[in-house]
Amino acid sequence: MSSGDALKSLAHEAAMLPQEEMLEISRKKHSLFIGIPRETEFQEHRVALVPQAVALLVANGHRVIVETNAGKGAYFTDRDYSEAGAEIAFSHEKVYEADIILKVTPPSKKEIELMKHKQTLFSALQLTVQPEDTLRELMNKKVTAIAWDYIKDEHGVYPIIRSMGEIAGNASVLIAAELLSNVNGGKGMIMGGVAGIPPTEVVILGAGTVGSFAARNALALGANVKVFDNSVAKLRRLQNDLGTRIYTSVIQPKVLAKSLMRADVAISAIRAPHGRTPCVVTQEMVENMKQGSVIVDVSIDQGGCFETSKVTTHERPTFVREGVIHYCVPNIASRVARTASYALSNIFAPQVLEIAEGGGIERLIRSQRGFRHGVYIYNGTLTSSFLGESFNLPYKDLDLLITAF
Repeated sequence: MSSGDALKSLAHEAAMLPQEEMLEISRKKHSLFIGIPRETEFQEHRVALVPQAVALLVANGHRVIVETNAGKGAYFTDRDYSEAGAEIAFSHEKVYEADIILKVTPPSKKEIELMKHKQTLFSALQLTVQPEDTLRELMNKKVTAIAWDYIKDEHGVYPIIRSMGEIAGNASVLIAAELLSNVNGGKGMIMGGVAGIPPTEVVILGAGTVGSFAARNALALGANVKVFDNSVAKLRRLQNDLGTRIYTSVIQPKVLAKSLMRADVAISAIRAPHGRTPCVVTQEMVENMKQGSVIVDVSIDQGGCFETSKVTTHERPTFVREGVIHYCVPNIASRVARTASYALSNIFAPQVLEIAEGGGIERLIRSQRGFRHGVYIYNGTLTSSFLGESFNLPYKDLDLLITAF
């Protein structure tokens, strides 16, 4: 056998031997370009991503551009973002060159004009203040718009709404405690109580996330708490979560009126699934409350639960009506912007990483029903039946749209 034939024989035998399995090395399927504009809405101090989250995204190969002073209200500097690997943009226009825009509040008309076609927008939806022309302009730009307040997680929970609710619930009790003191025009009471003195009476309307955390905080301070809600299941869950038996009741006007007469603090924490929050406390009920007592209307974001409520600002947060101090500032979470920004960022950053690993926004919309629940415009087509019927705009079912492509 010639040397050439011998080599061929050896090569053939080697080919017949078991070979190592060659596995494909996983590659990043998508590198994202993310823009964080400075919030322009009145009293909004939160930012969608904190510097630590930006560093995580940059380390995973993504490009992040942050508008100058975007984090100022939450005490994050441009240097913090720059050291985290972000580009700092000194114009509003530059940020909107990104493919994905992360915002806290809905975009203004001017911001929509800056957006490019086929862009992806994450922001709050805020149904009660969403003008029709805003929706039309987003649709004309063929934008895919996702409302972070309507995204669900794998357990069917609205994660960002829950986080903001936890903050608002805790903050509402602290606000009430401040307003009860003499220095803030209150009647000089301490929230809770001390030995030998009856505890503060706190009435909470709503047994959801806000109500639950308000009750937890008030109890921790030593207050006597009563919670009203029309869902017996929520009331039962609240008692189980608190680990103690507190006074609970469905919302019956006579029972509620009697409790409000004795209350030092009333906190509304009722959230309507769509539209305006029901007004359950009449002016007459407020008139019969103690002089100098405090109302914190957390539900003012959706219209308020008290007939006497009217929107106030962080600069002038209170007014007195019928001898009762009213605190009716929308967006209580922005009062503690740094904490709220961390809460938002803890949810946004993993979501963005998931978009990248899944190969883009389109695949995530197709694969995750909870994420799909937050989409209200898909490639320029309105997919929210509620918005379509409210503004008399054409809409299509998102499930049908994604199967058509």
